Amino acid sequence: KMVNSFVVAVGVTIGKIVLAAMSAFAIVFFNFRGRMFCFWLIFATLMLPLEVRIVPTYSIAANALQPFQFIIDTLGLTGLIETLSGIRIGLEWNLLNSYPGLILPLVATATGTFLYRQFFMTIPDELVEASKMDGAGPLRFFWEVLIPLSRTNMLALATIMFVSSWNQYLWPLLITTDRANFGTVVMQLKSLIPMPNGTPDWNVTMAGALIIMLPPLLVVAFMQRWFVRGLISSDK
Repeated sequence: KMVNSFVVAVGVTIGKIVLAAMSAFAIVFFNFRGRMFCFWLIFATLMLPLEVRIVPTYSIAANALQPFQFIIDTLGLTGLIETLSGIRIGLEWNLLNSYPGLILPLVATATGTFLYRQFFMTIPDELVEASKMDGAGPLRFFWEVLIPLSRTNMLALATIMFVSSWNQYLWPLLITTDRANFGTVVMQLKSLIPMPNGTPDWNVTMAGALIIMLPPLLVVAFMQRWFVRGLISSDK
């Protein structure tokens, strides 16, 4: 269970950092119509916690290709292909009881996008122009200039997201029925709590809670210097 929690926490953390950096990069450095609308639309999702969107998220996780199936059904392509070839298209990708199901629905983060956007806005225009004069395209500028400059911000965000992902309880509890293979330690902590008619071995329960707390505590202790620097440093 510790391995499952570690895989989920690391996967969600990496996904959140990559997605937040790319979305903030597009919003700040690409001058397209409606980019501020996109940013505020992302930012508004801060008011929609997982508990509010749990039902549609579960529906998508049960069949990740359901939106595409709905589109081709609406356009009439399903009936047309069935008429011409005799084959009926049924798109289905079940993410329940799987690592992608535990990770992918949690990778979107408005907080990370906001932090990256605020940092990217401090990048001087002269640096962008110099990169263009050197022949750097958008991807090269993003990978060779922005990523090294935002290392402290990235580590600070990674610390927050790892702890948050490690402590996830509701989503793993909902999406996994195969607890033996895909259960996380936070979920399994409940098994240490005695039943109403059982003997209250609270010492075992508290020991288990302490062991579960150790990985995020070690991450925070190890990343503390970069975490503080990434949040309060002003010399970019």
